[in-house]
Amino acid sequence: MTSALVWARRRGSLARFWRGYREQRAGLWGLSVLLVIGAVAAAAPLLASGDVRSVADAPGGPMEAPSGAYWLGTDQFGRSLLGLLVWGARVSLAVGLLAAALSVAIGTLVGVVAGHYGGWFATALMRITDWFLVMPALVLAIVLATVLSRGLWTVILAIAVTSWPTTARLVRAQTVAVESRPYIERATALGGGHRHIMTRHVLPQVMPLVLAQTTLGISTAILTEATLAFLGLGDPSVVSWGGMLQDAREAGAVSSGHWWYLAPPGIAIASVAVAFTVCGRAVESVLNPRLGAAR
Repeated sequence: MTSALVWARRRGSLARFWRGYREQRAGLWGLSVLLVIGAVAAAAPLLASGDVRSVADAPGGPMEAPSGAYWLGTDQFGRSLLGLLVWGARVSLAVGLLAAALSVAIGTLVGVVAGHYGGWFATALMRITDWFLVMPALVLAIVLATVLSRGLWTVILAIAVTSWPTTARLVRAQTVAVESRPYIERATALGGGHRHIMTRHVLPQVMPLVLAQTTLGISTAILTEATLAFLGLGDPSVVSWGGMLQDAREAGAVSSGHWWYLAPPGIAIASVAVAFTVCGRAVESVLNPRLGAAR
């Protein structure tokens, strides 16, 4: 009976959230864009052959302009840029999602622990957080990507390690606010331990903030991955949108005017980043109506 009541409340909360989200036109646009790009990435093996990523025996000529045979033209190896764009969506989205999830997980853990325990331990955690916060994130990510072995997991780790402090500070502030409420004192008086308080009472209250922060962090992670790949610090064995820009720069597409090599991956990166950003803002407005009213 209790379990059924809990699930009924969760379904009701999701229904109320969706009703509020549908009123956010920008959020709906962003969600539509993400669904389309996600579907394209999932169907990449059906839309483009895996051989399109190979530089050996590429069917097209180098740097061919868009045509009926190659809708977005070809690269310097004769590979279809449309096929590369489709396969690159998988890598860019995967890196963005995983890096943002890891970053938010680290920030949430640090924020909840610091807000719950307080004292010198919280002070030490916050000073470490401040150190990461004042460090230039891109510079630190470049250093990590340079020192560690090159690969997708290195890029994900570099992005996550440099982007968690903002989440940690937000979650800590929310945790302190939650723990000042009377029901936390009652739970403590009834014998609730630290783990019980943090997991059963504090974490559910900060999850809306965590969800919004994750959505916003994905766009930052995708842009950072594209920047690292553009600087030649990505995984050379995979195709990503940032890697395509790097290849275009090395092939001289900028100086030679081969716009069809630069425009598609650049537009794709910008579209996904904007879509995730407006979705995150919409989620914030739904979960925090006062924030939406202020805007």
